[in-house]
Amino acid sequence: MLRASIDLGTNTCLMLLAKVESGQIKKVMGDYARIIRLGEGVDKTRSLQPKAMERTLTCLAEYKEIISEAGISPGDVVCVATSQARDASNGVVFFDKVESDYGFRFTVLSGKDEARLSFLGSLLPGMAPSNYTVVDIGGGSTEFVAAEEDRSVDLGSVRFTERYLKSDPVADEEYVVCLDKIDNKLDELVDWRNSIPADMQMLAVAGTATTLASWHLEQDVFDAAKVEKVQLSKENLQQMVADLKSMTVAERREQVGIEPKRADVLLAGAMIMWRTMEKLRFPNCSISSRGLRYGVLMDSRFAI
Repeated sequence: MLRASIDLGTNTCLMLLAKVESGQIKKVMGDYARIIRLGEGVDKTRSLQPKAMERTLTCLAEYKEIISEAGISPGDVVCVATSQARDASNGVVFFDKVESDYGFRFTVLSGKDEARLSFLGSLLPGMAPSNYTVVDIGGGSTEFVAAEEDRSVDLGSVRFTERYLKSDPVADEEYVVCLDKIDNKLDELVDWRNSIPADMQMLAVAGTATTLASWHLEQDVFDAAKVEKVQLSKENLQQMVADLKSMTVAERREQVGIEPKRADVLLAGAMIMWRTMEKLRFPNCSISSRGLRYGVLMDSRFAI
C-alpha cells in the first residue's frame, strides 16, 4: 500500500512517500525535506510566530499537491508534530487551521512517543535494535533511545541558538555558557547511560547529524546512501565545532555539504552531538537519514 507521513518539527517539515507492507517500508517513492523553522521564537514567547506559521503552511500546500498527484487523500497521511507544538500556547489553533484548510490531521506526540517512534524508524537494514542507541537531535528537543530505555530532553539546535549563541561569529563567552548549559542537561542522562550496556553504539539521526556527515564528505548534492556509511568520531565532532565557531553564519553557508538554511543553528546542533559523545561515552557514531517519518508508517497505531 502506498502511504505518506509528515513529521513537523521545530526546524524542519519532512514528508515520506513509501510502499508499506506488514509494518515494513518496502520501497521509498519520495523523501522530502523543507526547513520551515516553525519553532522560531517559541522558546521565548511560548507561541508560534506569524511568519513561521506562514512558512509552514506554504510547505504543507506543496506537500498536499505531491500526495494528491500520488492518489493519497490528506486525511490518510500520518501527520505528527513534536517539540514546538508541545511548547506553543497557540498550537491547537494552528493545527485546527491546518486541518480545515489542507485536510492534514496532526497528532502532537509526547516526548516518549517521539523517542520510541524515532528509534523504530531510524535503524538501518541489518542493525540489531539491542546494539544501538538512537540520538535524535532536533530543533527544540533531543531524544535518547535504546531498545528498553528512552529519554527526551529540552536540548535542541534552535532552542540553544536562540538562548545562548546570539553573536555572529559566536563570542567566546556565549560559547562557554552554551557548552556549560548543554553539559548540565546531559548530566541528567548519566543514570540512563549507566542503565544500558557500555558497548552500546550510537546512531545519530535528523538534520544536524546528516548535515555534519554531508559536510564531512564535502557533498555537492546530498546522498543519503553515502551519508549512512559514515562513522564520525568524537574527535571529528570536536574539530567541526571548533571550525563552525570560527565562522560567521555567511561563511558556514558557503561550506560544501552544509544546507544554507541550517547554517545559523548548526553550531549548537554540533555542540550537542559532540558533548553527547563525550559525556555519555560514545567514542564514535553512525548516521541514519531515516527517523520519525519512517517510524510512524511502521507502527500499528497509525495503520489504516
